[in-house]
Formats: sequence, C-alpha cells, structure tokens
Amino acid sequence: LGRIEDLGRAFGVGASLVRASRLDLRGAPALSASSSGTRRLATADLDLDAVQRIRRVAGGTSNDVLLAVVAGALRRWMLERGEPLPGADPRALVPVSRRRPGGAAATGNRLSAYLLGLPVSEPDPWERLRAVRGAMDRNKAGGPLRGAGAVAVLADQLPSLAHRFGAPLAGNAARMLFDVLVTSVPLPRSALSLAGCPLRALYPMAPLARGQSLAVALTTYGGKVQIGLVADGKALPDLERLGRCAEDEVAELLALLPAR
Repeated sequence: LGRIEDLGRAFGVGASLVRASRLDLRGAPALSASSSGTRRLATADLDLDAVQRIRRVAGGTSNDVLLAVVAGALRRWMLERGEPLPGADPRALVPVSRRRPGGAAATGNRLSAYLLGLPVSEPDPWERLRAVRGAMDRNKAGGPLRGAGAVAVLADQLPSLAHRFGAPLAGNAARMLFDVLVTSVPLPRSALSLAGCPLRALYPMAPLARGQSLAVALTTYGGKVQIGLVADGKALPDLERLGRCAEDEVAELLALLPAR
C-alpha cells in the first residue's frame, strides 16, 4: 500500500511539473540567448537596514523585497540597454528548504522551489513588490508539490535507474520551466573568520542551468545583503550594470517610503 501511495504521489508531482512547463520560450533576448560557454561574474551590495525598513512598510518577508528588487533591477537594466521589455514577464526559480526547525536530522539537501513571474512589465516599484508578495503567498499556500520545484520532490519518489536517465532530461528542460535562478543562501548570524582574520564580505555564486544566461544569489552578512551574479559572458557582457540597477532599485523604494 505504501508503494502504491508513493507512485500516486510521484504521478501527481509529475503532472504539476508538466502543467508548469511552457511551450512558448520567447522572453527577454538576453535571458533566452543560447549558451556561449563563457562566464562573467559581478557583485552588488544592498543595505540590510534599508531592506528591512521597506519590509516593515510593505509587509511580507525580506525575501519578498529582494525578489522585487531583482525584478526592478532587470527592468531597469533592460530599458537602459535599449532592450524591449518581454511580452511575458520572465519566470524565476526560487529554491526553498523543505527542512523544518526542530525536525529530525537528515543527511543531504531537502530542497524544493517556487516559480515566480518577475513583474518587469510593471513600472511602479511598489506595485512590483505587491505583485511579488501576492505570488509568493500563493506559492506557499500551494506547497512544494507544484511547478518546477516538484523536480526535487519527485526525485525522492523515483528509483535510482530513473534518476540516471531522468536527470539529463530535467537539465535540458530548464528553459521550459524558468528563465533565471534567484536563490537566497543562509549564513550564520555570527561573524566569520579564518585564522583570526575577519571575513568582511561574502558573495555567493549560483551555477547556471543548461540553457540559462543568468543566475542570482543573495546572502545576508555583516549588515549587508550581498549579491553574486553569474551570467553567460556573451549574453550579458554588461553584468556589472545589472548589479548597479539592484542598488538603484532599493534607493528608489526608500525614497518612496515617506509617501506611504
């Protein structure tokens, strides 16, 4: 009976994954460019107090604010480089942990992910934040068995032979599911050091999935939100500009706070 239930759950998760897939892959030209095999790195710093001030006014979580900042940065960057905004908002894959505080210890990662349309077509920064918060609330209410994040859950239900043949297919299907990875990397709250030397900054770098041109990783450390950007070098040669756009987006949200 347990095996039948596992198979039923796997089929259900698989159906969610199929429903989340897109047949129309047209999107932002730079985010949908074919891979050149090159890489470019850039970093940015956001003031953590500023992010928390915005959160206190807007509600939701700090992660909602950061996702909205990424959406606003992409919009600014596209407009600055003269690129038309895509007809459909780019879709982000947002990994989340399935571990629960105080739960039983387990080895390995326990991850799922949410799919989020980044509202780059919305010109108002606060409306972008409101849209992100609403979408993430719906994701959380739906649970981890929906969308692209179902891949990780489905993997728990399949035998090793299916993993062997299914992993390459899942990698090739990334473009059908999302346009950009946006992940938050948790760190200890205490200051870190090596051989007595304090660590001043830490910029996480996320890998590019096959067919992807941009990955965004964020972490909180030392009173800053530090952003690591990894991109295809040919598709995004001006990656540093995207980092500056993220900083400008926070500044604009802050400037609008007194009127809210």
